[in-house]
Amino acid sequence: SNLFIILFLGLIPCGCENDPTSTPEGHTDADGFILEDKDGNVIYKEFEGATEGSISLVQGAVLELSVHFLDHEGNEIEDEDDDHDHDHDHEGEGEESELRITEFDDSIATIEVKDHDEEHCDEITVQADCEASDHCEWHADDNACEAEAHDEEHGGLILHITGISVGSTDFKLELMHGDHADYTSSKNIPVTVNAQN
Repeated sequence: SNLFIILFLGLIPCGCENDPTSTPEGHTDADGFILEDKDGNVIYKEFEGATEGSISLVQGAVLELSVHFLDHEGNEIEDEDDDHDHDHDHEGEGEESELRITEFDDSIATIEVKDHDEEHCDEITVQADCEASDHCEWHADDNACEAEAHDEEHGGLILHITGISVGSTDFKLELMHGDHADYTSSKNIPVTVNAQN
């Protein structure tokens, strides 16, 4: 009867440990990503190693693209942080996911990551300043500056790409979690800077 007990105990730990869909707390299990412009158009997509699209802008222009990661079915992974109150204590802040952009030629283009939450629309009190911001809109009935509805839906991470000089470069995109990458672009993302007309 001891053999039966050992076999039975051996089966117990097989619950969810091996479930491929469960991920450790805070990790993003992504199979790809899309880069969208302000109007929600997909400019570049990578999914399971296949890529389509490219980024182009004119010299001196700034292109703003939002980054959305895709699950194994190609659907956008919802940012769980969106439902949380932004005033919560950031315990373990070093473990938050963040984008890292590397390997681009900054004489052609600079690429910066912005978290749109950095811009707190509700702290802007002047209508002109509010309207000048890319992510905020003025609500006259409340006399208040608020985040654009589009932004609340599409929260998350924003790339600011600035065309420095005519030419082409590319960049590697990594979703970092602490000191390691949860996701790394399988190919570098091409950027072309064109001359102004």
